[in-house]
Amino acid sequence: MLASARCPVKARAGPAYNRTVRIAVVIPARNEEASLPLVLGAIPPDLVEEVVVVDNASTDRTAEVARAGGASILFEPRPGYGAACLRGVEYLKVKRPDVVVFLDADFSDHPEELPLLLAPITRDAADLVIGSRVRALRERGALLPQARAGNWLATRLMRLFYGGRFTDLGPFRAIRFGPLLDLGMADRGFGWTVEMQVKALRAGLRTEEVPVSYRRRVGVSKITGTISGTIRAGGRILWTLARHLGHAPRKRVGAAPGAFDRSA
Repeated sequence: MLASARCPVKARAGPAYNRTVRIAVVIPARNEEASLPLVLGAIPPDLVEEVVVVDNASTDRTAEVARAGGASILFEPRPGYGAACLRGVEYLKVKRPDVVVFLDADFSDHPEELPLLLAPITRDAADLVIGSRVRALRERGALLPQARAGNWLATRLMRLFYGGRFTDLGPFRAIRFGPLLDLGMADRGFGWTVEMQVKALRAGLRTEEVPVSYRRRVGVSKITGTISGTIRAGGRILWTLARHLGHAPRKRVGAAPGAFDRSA
């Protein structure tokens, strides 16, 4: 594919996977008609029960190409990464998948590495798995300096105040659906990723990071691609961290509910 020729980073094969687990993928998308077909084409079809694309106030053909790629389409008119994710979660409350995977629509991640994220959950070793772009090979220029600096600061603050040992706020992540609902996610903007990680630590969820490959996105980033976007995102992340200060993480009591208990 075009992106493979452009990108020297080769995605790694995933581990053996439990195909009885019901997986849904949520892809927030705003004006991503060029990249979205590449993303949908790289998702392992035998692993995923449903792919949900949330069109977040796009003005291009995002919805059309999503339908052509076999995805379910939702519309969220209020711009905001978190708003799009929340719309996808609300839709999935009826479907009740075992695990939901969040994936960006810009083709910077490698969807074929999805089994790497799922493995700790399917062996019941984690409830939330973050794909770390910092710990793996990435294409030169893929993770911009301002993004690396923001990740470093946010993850250090999480370690200081919550004991979390993350290296990244990577959007490519998997979480068991029941615990996700219990977190009560609310952020409608750039604070969505850090909110999930902080709330997971506070709730005593088992968290894990796995290295994932990363490449330059198709098109220009709406966040780190502009100075104003970078400032807004950084401010929102720091505000999200600050508003949860004073809430100590709870110790996990006993084992998790059945790894895929649909009553969770």
